[in-house]
Amino acid sequence: MARTLIAAWSLAAALLAAPPAVAAPGLPSTNVAWLAAAADADIANAFARARSESKPVLLYWGATWCPPCNQLKATLFNRQEFAALSRSFVAVHVDGDRPGAQKLGQRFKVSGYPTLVLFGADGQELTRLPGEVDAPQALAVLQLGLAGGRPVKAVLADALAGRPMTAGDWRLLAFYSWETDEQQLLPKAELLATLQRLAAASPPGDADTSTRLWLKALATSDATPPSSPDTSPDPSQRARLLRVLGDAAQARAQMDVLANNADEIVRALDGPSAGTPTPVLAAFEAALRRLETDPGLSRGDRLGALYARVDLARLGQPKDVVQPHLPQALLRDTREHVARLDRDTTDAYERQAVITAAASLLGRAGLWAESEALLKGNLARSHSPYYLMSQLGSNARKQGRHDEALRWYQQAFEQSEGPATRLQWGAGYLTALVELAPQDVARIEKTAAQLLAEAARDAAAFEGRSARSLSRLGAKLLAWGGEGRQAGALRRLQAQLGAVCARLDPGDSQRASCAAVLEPGVKKAG
Repeated sequence: MARTLIAAWSLAAALLAAPPAVAAPGLPSTNVAWLAAAADADIANAFARARSESKPVLLYWGATWCPPCNQLKATLFNRQEFAALSRSFVAVHVDGDRPGAQKLGQRFKVSGYPTLVLFGADGQELTRLPGEVDAPQALAVLQLGLAGGRPVKAVLADALAGRPMTAGDWRLLAFYSWETDEQQLLPKAELLATLQRLAAASPPGDADTSTRLWLKALATSDATPPSSPDTSPDPSQRARLLRVLGDAAQARAQMDVLANNADEIVRALDGPSAGTPTPVLAAFEAALRRLETDPGLSRGDRLGALYARVDLARLGQPKDVVQPHLPQALLRDTREHVARLDRDTTDAYERQAVITAAASLLGRAGLWAESEALLKGNLARSHSPYYLMSQLGSNARKQGRHDEALRWYQQAFEQSEGPATRLQWGAGYLTALVELAPQDVARIEKTAAQLLAEAARDAAAFEGRSARSLSRLGAKLLAWGGEGRQAGALRRLQAQLGAVCARLDPGDSQRASCAAVLEPGVKKAG
């Protein structure tokens, strides 16, 4: 055992001698007085300032590489209206790769990038803001949260109890970011029933609010197993959706829900016939075409409408089909739309958002050569090229080019920056190695040892997203390390990790998380 520990730490020492580059996180925009936070003391200072100025706190949690985060920077944070509104709150930015940021993420129960949370000056969470709505809607929701002052948890309790509610209360619930809720308001299993109750109870006079709650419930119902054998869709719901889709103003108001959940909504209403020509599918196509060409929407939102058209055209085909059968007109629209984006998008933040989404769309449409050409042509223009490299790896893998996929995943890991990002990208690379080249024991062990060594240098490696990355890594290694050389490699890695865990303070909750990474029989975080 002593020789194993010495060997493990010799390898770790060699890796420690060459620390990875760490990205210098920038603020989300230059027109707002953002406070950068990476520790509890930073948060304490922000709330102290909020109390002294009688202002709420807006916390933005994101990452340099994250496409939706870059979309917010390009379409919301840079707006003069947002800058003017920011004088009404204390703006706090937590970059996920700052030292201590993952601990803050765990404290505030935020994990997905981006997450926007509005707090009262007393620290109570008022609401979570949706990052997917267009900028004018986002500003309106933020103003609503600033004006209300009541925690959304209390608003929800009043709604479910049938107490009197203002129109603003209902809009707060309708625009709440249930996707980044992290089960703060209610367990995931209760979300569908709750959305259905809210949609039924919402005031009919506010069509936008009641329709949004109803659409969100529809989208959620597709992912929820039916509780009874009778799952035939209600014809009145189809009729309601047709009215929404046929009304340009209503469809525009619900743009984000319709585009982001088109296939889920169609499956919920059309059931087994989803994918065959139906009035719902035809109406959806017409509405999405309007949104795709709406000059009032951002490039990213218009691209999202086109993405939804492709998703709907794939209905009825296997989910993982590599070469789907799509109408030639849709393929032509996709090529032309992406070419315009590549030509006309000059803002670096916006390019990171739309080029990565466009490349994903091309692959979704089966246009793999175009997708790869777009990604390769933008590597030098991206401030986070490792994200594009990961996409290239995914493209190659889906097409069965496994050696090429591993080369791209390796390059993406090697060029990734920031402690949390490197653990996430490294875990992704290791997962691909184990799945595509399980016989390459030396390469797998070397990569895993490097990741454990990097975790040893990161004071928050076993918290938040980083802990989940390491947990996924551990699950893969435990499943892989059976007999012979693999079992020996796993034992050496367990010894290396044991030494890392031993250095953590016994009172630190990270110590248990660390020990669980390579402990057989322990359920790993997803």
